[in-house]
Amino acid sequence: MAVLPLPMFQMQLAFAIGLAGIYFGWQGAMARMTGFFDLSGAFKSLVIGIISGAFAAAAIDALILISIRSGNLNIIEVSFVALLIAMAESAFTLFLLGRPRTVGLRASAPYGWTLGLGIGSMRAANLNVRLFDPETWDKVTGFEPINIFVAFLITITACLGHAMIAAWQGSKIVENQRGLTFFTSSLARALLILGTVFAVFQPLLLLLVAPAIPLFWAKSQHDWLAGGLTPSAKQAFRRTVRGSSRHADAATKRIRGQRVFEDE
Repeated sequence: MAVLPLPMFQMQLAFAIGLAGIYFGWQGAMARMTGFFDLSGAFKSLVIGIISGAFAAAAIDALILISIRSGNLNIIEVSFVALLIAMAESAFTLFLLGRPRTVGLRASAPYGWTLGLGIGSMRAANLNVRLFDPETWDKVTGFEPINIFVAFLITITACLGHAMIAAWQGSKIVENQRGLTFFTSSLARALLILGTVFAVFQPLLLLLVAPAIPLFWAKSQHDWLAGGLTPSAKQAFRRTVRGSSRHADAATKRIRGQRVFEDE
């Protein structure tokens, strides 16, 4: 019988944290866009992302992580391998989001977002397992409270990073700009792969890619995800967003009155 690299509870926690990235990534504009695109198609893209992300995580573990763990790190070779994996992901995303039916529905960007969430969650789950494994890197990795916190940071960065890249690629597909997005998204994915992998061994290296998340968050929510909507749908979506924020603000500022009891 094969021996698990971690106790079952730690293994399950590593994957649970990775899958929690899907919930974090669904907040924001995606939660408000439910009625503006085909939710079943988005769910299919999420499942496809989880499956393809598992293969990508296995490739990264076998081709990149193993060279770092063995101490034979060649940054040029590792970067080239990361770029090849990133190009494969970009080509797959281009094929999946560029299908005539998806483009006809103008749903490439939201489908890309859920596809990226699935890929990022599986990649994060694999990295979390390596992070919790004390044999990955002596005196750095292991099941410690600080590493649980780092696992959440890796998960959020991997899930939102892949989701933003795929959503941007999907928005450009709708605009018939496919060629440029392939090379740009491949480079962005390669940097994301290297940044999250190196964060397992040195968490501070996550700062190389994590600042891009808040930097492009507003643009991804307001421009890329909503960019594929028709003008009338986009107007209705923005009206919905303004109305929900206004109602939430009014609810917090509302002064509750006192119940009045009238004598019969």
